[in-house]
Amino acid sequence: MQLRHFIDTQEFSKKELLNIIELAQRIKKAHQQGYTPELLHGTSLAMIFEEPSTRTRVSFEVAMTQLGGHAIYLKPGEIHLGVRESLYDTAKVLSRMCDAIFARTLKHETITELARYADVPVFNGLTDYNHPTQAVCDVLTMLEHKPTNKRLEDLHITFIGDATNVLSSLMLITTRLGMHFTQVAPKKYQAPPEWIAQAQSNCAESGGTVHLEEDPIKGVQEADFIYTDLWWWVGQEDQIPERRAAFMPKYQVNLDIFNKAPSHCKFMHCLPASRGVEVTNEVMDHPRSIIFDQSENRLHTEKGLLVYFLYPRLKHASMELKAYHRGEIETMINQFDLI
Repeated sequence: MQLRHFIDTQEFSKKELLNIIELAQRIKKAHQQGYTPELLHGTSLAMIFEEPSTRTRVSFEVAMTQLGGHAIYLKPGEIHLGVRESLYDTAKVLSRMCDAIFARTLKHETITELARYADVPVFNGLTDYNHPTQAVCDVLTMLEHKPTNKRLEDLHITFIGDATNVLSSLMLITTRLGMHFTQVAPKKYQAPPEWIAQAQSNCAESGGTVHLEEDPIKGVQEADFIYTDLWWWVGQEDQIPERRAAFMPKYQVNLDIFNKAPSHCKFMHCLPASRGVEVTNEVMDHPRSIIFDQSENRLHTEKGLLVYFLYPRLKHASMELKAYHRGEIETMINQFDLI
């Protein structure tokens, strides 16, 4: 079968993305009732990290365990991609030993190179450009918490903050699915033209909309979900004073802004959060904050993704074939002169 990777949601149709989300929902329902089918029994996932992680690492490791597989954590600095060994060699070796490769890389080009050379599915666990597993999780969470009288295509999402990798992924998946997306930020920190062009292309096909706004109050007036993220990322530490001055206090998600949204509006954050910076404690811990439901859904999302990409590729031996090979191996062992 055709080898496919999960690097960018733009590589998938609306139907394919909804299929992944529906599969994650079904596996989550089974889990909540005390059963997770071991659909990936005996499989292994190589997990490469160039920076530390909490939710992404834990969700993928636990997902593999509950599905009957095994995850191998390759911590930052343990292997040096493209330094002690070429990306080509790393991809080929891991492809021979593992059923899939996960990578969290500082540069997007690193994971696209891995995917180019790998012979097994590669999962993007976050790069400087995007965070697609988080985006799928976010839509799953929105579906669980949307108003009952609204369809997916009716939902309005307002992201208040910088043009981060999370913004990129959220803007592109929501417009791909026909949803309505608004980024609220100072003009300097709004999404670049190439991201907007992709989102507009999505909207032309899906019926969704994308807007840029500088006024937070205007930006949240129709919001079903308000979402924010950190104002700086790895490598931007020298910009912290400038960024803090640009965003604070106007773009901090506080009760004043939250209360300007419709009364059913929910608050979301991918975490980790800087409490008291991009969002106040009152909003983080508000009854309509769904940040921990969102965080838990990373686990169920990873299960859906892993099963969707790995299960169809597995060889499922018949009971007769299993019995044959076991018998052959046991016969051989019995003939050995063991100590």
